[in-house]
Amino acid sequence: MGQTNVAKPQQSGRHLTFNTIQAANSEIHQGHLVLINRENPIRQTISNSRLLPLSSIPSIHTLRDGMLLERTCLRQLANLLEACHGINEIIAVSGYRTKLEQEQIYASSLVDNGADYTARYVAWPDRSEHQTGLAIDVGKLNKNVDFIAPAFPDTDVYKSFKQLAASFGFIQRYKEGKEFITHISCEPWHFRYIGCPHAEIMERNEWCLEEYIDQLKNYPFEDDHLVYEDEHSSVQIYYVAADSGIVTTIPLVPCDRYLLSGNNRDGFIVTAYLDKGKQAHV
Repeated sequence: MGQTNVAKPQQSGRHLTFNTIQAANSEIHQGHLVLINRENPIRQTISNSRLLPLSSIPSIHTLRDGMLLERTCLRQLANLLEACHGINEIIAVSGYRTKLEQEQIYASSLVDNGADYTARYVAWPDRSEHQTGLAIDVGKLNKNVDFIAPAFPDTDVYKSFKQLAASFGFIQRYKEGKEFITHISCEPWHFRYIGCPHAEIMERNEWCLEEYIDQLKNYPFEDDHLVYEDEHSSVQIYYVAADSGIVTTIPLVPCDRYLLSGNNRDGFIVTAYLDKGKQAHV
């Protein structure tokens, strides 16, 4: 995947012609952009049909057998590892976890590492992104890998992994300087899949996921949208608040394809792609 140019937030104009789609309000808690933290716990577990074993891509090294990831996240992880030439240098340490597994990890860390360390590096059960299947901990491939805080240097292929991550839809979820927002210490090994172009927009603006979700509420459908462009497509991103009741009617701008994600708070984020050189589907 080549380098792309990320546009700053800019005006896209208002749209008079659009289709609509229907989304159950329960879908607020689903999608690649769901915000999981202390204030926004997991409210809907991922379907088993959306999970794939890392063993389905034999070239990926894993710390343990039976590791799972959300299918798009896994595919993009494999592409990222190939792009940074890290297949034989990087190990997948931890992927999808059940609530029970997160409870056990949290309790074990309290015993082994103490309350202060655990509070800084281990999320509470139902507040862990690992339960979504969209988070992956990676480490330097060696004989002794720390499960909670694996070594992931800022050199060689590890640095390349970090530099290319956004192009494949990944962000380093917990960065230095954002602890007062995320309530988690800097974790160079923890990457979250949110998709493109969201990861690139976040990286260019130095936003953490909490900040990005807040920013998107400034771009409702009725007003100007967040616009991203590269050599292949023009993308409009906008927020739609959930209706009262059980279903929300979501306006859809003319596009060739779109993705819909809940924010795990109060509404939906639409990402509408218009391929350059094509006529939009209205």
